[in-house]
Amino acid sequence: MRDWQPFLGLPLWVWLFVFPAALAVFCLVNPQLAGKLLRPVWRVLDRVYVGAGVIAAGFMVMILLLIVGQMIARWSALTFPGSTEYAGYAMAATSFFALAYTLTRGGHIRVSIFLNLNAHTRLWLDAVAMLLAAWIATYFARYAIKTNILSEMLNDRTQGQDYVPEWLLTFFTMFANSPAKWGEMWAKTGSEWVFTPVWVPQLPMSIGTVLLAIAIWDYLYRLLVDRKSHIGGEVVE
Repeated sequence: MRDWQPFLGLPLWVWLFVFPAALAVFCLVNPQLAGKLLRPVWRVLDRVYVGAGVIAAGFMVMILLLIVGQMIARWSALTFPGSTEYAGYAMAATSFFALAYTLTRGGHIRVSIFLNLNAHTRLWLDAVAMLLAAWIATYFARYAIKTNILSEMLNDRTQGQDYVPEWLLTFFTMFANSPAKWGEMWAKTGSEWVFTPVWVPQLPMSIGTVLLAIAIWDYLYRLLVDRKSHIGGEVVE
């Protein structure tokens, strides 16, 4: 972890792994106080997960519209440049934005054969599994963001026929710059369409993996506070 730069005086891995694990220990030792402090946060996060699911559904509808657009263009003997790439980006965005929401609804595959051995070991095995999953998801999210930053640094562009308006790139880069630079950025923005920078379709990957890591830590804390899993199981009728 030699490339985990310090943040607010401490290495980044301490903030991402040690402090969340310490909060999990606090939830285990003092569940009443932890629950009192965290329940307002849980209500906000539940809305965030649902919002991410809605966004994923919106991208799924976008895939349908792109397919319909391709069909109309083919019937009309017209070209729809970049439609395949746009559909691929929408599919990736659907998958990553849906990760956290799917977890909260019990949609991910969870092998529970050992959890069902007896009631005494269920809590501890589930907690250990959630802790390991939280660490792995956090590691994944960190490097997803790093990949996003590296693509922007290299100015990596798509090799397909897809284009994006230049103002859209300026809109996204606003959030990575101070407000004092926004006026200058928009003054330099033209009306041209440019080849899609790779970091644009990578954004849903970074956001989705961060939400997944937050959701796993969140549901680990709920498990330790209430002594029961809040991940809903799939029901087959």
